[in-house]
Amino acid sequence: MPIFRRSDPAALVASLAPVPTDWNAIRITAVMPAYNEAAHIEQAIRLVKAVPLTIELVCVDDASRDGTGAILKRLKTEGLVDTLIHHEVNRGKGSALRSGIAVATGHVIVVQDADLEYDPTEFAELLEPIRTGKADAVFGSRFQSGPRRVLYFWHSVGNRFLTLLSNMLTDLNLTDMETCYKMVRADLLKQLPLTSSRFGFEPEVTARLSSAGARIWEVPITYSGRTYAEGKKINWKDGVAALWHIVRFNVAPPRVPPTSLRIFVALGVAQLVATPSAHAYLDPVTGSVILQVLVAGLLGFLLTIKRVWYVLTEPFRRLWRWLRG
Repeated sequence: MPIFRRSDPAALVASLAPVPTDWNAIRITAVMPAYNEAAHIEQAIRLVKAVPLTIELVCVDDASRDGTGAILKRLKTEGLVDTLIHHEVNRGKGSALRSGIAVATGHVIVVQDADLEYDPTEFAELLEPIRTGKADAVFGSRFQSGPRRVLYFWHSVGNRFLTLLSNMLTDLNLTDMETCYKMVRADLLKQLPLTSSRFGFEPEVTARLSSAGARIWEVPITYSGRTYAEGKKINWKDGVAALWHIVRFNVAPPRVPPTSLRIFVALGVAQLVATPSAHAYLDPVTGSVILQVLVAGLLGFLLTIKRVWYVLTEPFRRLWRWLRG
């Protein structure tokens, strides 16, 4: 059953399989999405496999056109890539990650970009809070005193603003929501109803982890960002889209089947309303079915409006409680 409502952290932990505490027993799945990364992907893969941990590497070629696919096939035959997935058409980073997450077999899953901006030797630092039972997810923060390459000022301003907006809606105090390095317990991540296709994955997975009541930690990481001349793909349009994604994934609940109780309530009310009306205008069978569907749909819409209203007004309720002391 997908997790999408805010849960009690203790109940969430109890529902998940325990992660081994022995370093040699923990299996990490690194999911590496790739689109036109022929210049860097082999070096990135060799760096991941050189980490002295048990790592399953899942690579997803998102319909690259620069020879990335051929490189990945060769590395797969050499045993450096454990699982290789190929998308026939370019579907975006989020879709590539969902494909990789679906086939992951590790105890934890971490996202590893193929562009050499993040250092896989820091997997151990990300894993430690999960291994010791303190966290369900760990974010690697580029803004917590770790060494980093000095690059674009406005990119850092944009990242901090997006993190601030996300924090306001999730009630978290992250310093780097947009970081690539997110290590999550596999059984938890596989339950989250993720739908984003491009760079909306970061705000979506953050919102879903918050809703699930996951215990989230941050650790400082190093960061060696690329310039656009070196192949950086994200641009201002993705930043604007991120604003929409943050609001969308925090305000609107994921589209999952309603609970059995809501189904029965909706159908019960629909039956009461539909039966007499149907007999007046349509034949009993056709009219009853049509009106039941319409009334059930209306009830579902009203329940969604109620949820949206609750999320939008939550900051004001918190402010009122704070003013009242």
